[in-house]
Amino acid sequence: MNTPTPTRPSTRFLSPQDVAALIRRTGMAATLRGMMDCLQQDFLRWPAFDKSARLAAHSPDGVIELMPIADAQTYTFKYVNGHPRNTARGLPTVMAFGVLADVATGFPLLVSELTLTTALRTAATSALAARTLARPDSRVMALIGNGAQSEFQALAFHHLVGIAEVRLFDVDASATAKLVRNLQANPDAAGLRLIPCRSVAEAVRGADIVTTVTADKTNATILTPDMLVPGMHINGVGGDCPGKTELHADVLHASKVFVEFEPQTRIEGDLQQMDAGFAVTELWRVLMGESAGRESAEQITLFDSVGFALEDFSALRYLHAQAQALFLGADVSLIPALDDPKDLYQLVR
Repeated sequence: MNTPTPTRPSTRFLSPQDVAALIRRTGMAATLRGMMDCLQQDFLRWPAFDKSARLAAHSPDGVIELMPIADAQTYTFKYVNGHPRNTARGLPTVMAFGVLADVATGFPLLVSELTLTTALRTAATSALAARTLARPDSRVMALIGNGAQSEFQALAFHHLVGIAEVRLFDVDASATAKLVRNLQANPDAAGLRLIPCRSVAEAVRGADIVTTVTADKTNATILTPDMLVPGMHINGVGGDCPGKTELHADVLHASKVFVEFEPQTRIEGDLQQMDAGFAVTELWRVLMGESAGRESAEQITLFDSVGFALEDFSALRYLHAQAQALFLGADVSLIPALDDPKDLYQLVR
């Protein structure tokens, strides 16, 4: 009797064009919502993950990072960079790819672009935090920094949080013009008012939520205490490595601060300005009901977001499921197919 040959798994590859096709076929709002749902599910399983801060290699021009995480079934990692000067070379500031693998065998089931996907998952994470921490009646957002991730932030807050007006500012006026051009008359942004402003102070005036998503690797003070008003929620996205901040230290002192993974945020976030005793709350504890979120309509809340590997885990498993459902991507021969798995030399014999 012949022994059946075991079914060999395949590695699926998703290009940026494949992910763009996924968005077109699913719809931007549904894609962001689906990713946010995966994020919430995984944050609610926080203790099940083997977690660590990302590994970073810093240089004067930027940073290259590796972000691993695993549960009992699935292992993922993301390779990502941050090089603010890249745009002058015709390259994105942020470029990324990732892998999703089976823990039982170590076999890579998915290799995917994560440059476009990182913008989606960052926006979905911002929206999840805002739905949890911002006042439910928030309708106006200031968006400071109108670069590559800004459209996704605007659309996520519009579709998932209920923001109806976005007040825009960037030190590069052409970035703001690009954002307006991309979203004006765009069906995904129907009902969303876009208001270019001449300064951070003008953009923040009247905002319920302030999102800062700037790229420069420097200790900046984009948001200062005099701009704060009771009840504001701050979504600090751009401060994401040592030596890079966006908020004046007194903004943190005035706020109840929430983070993703505290050991990482203390090194990379705006939290790096504070001493070790400064109190913060990890977002998963609020989602699980272990800790309080916003405690009053007047309280100022701050999500000091640096990006954590769990979010890429959620994004990769969402992509894997959607790629299978929509027949997107292509199988690639990343791992050698061997007649005898103990005989690797047969490939060169």
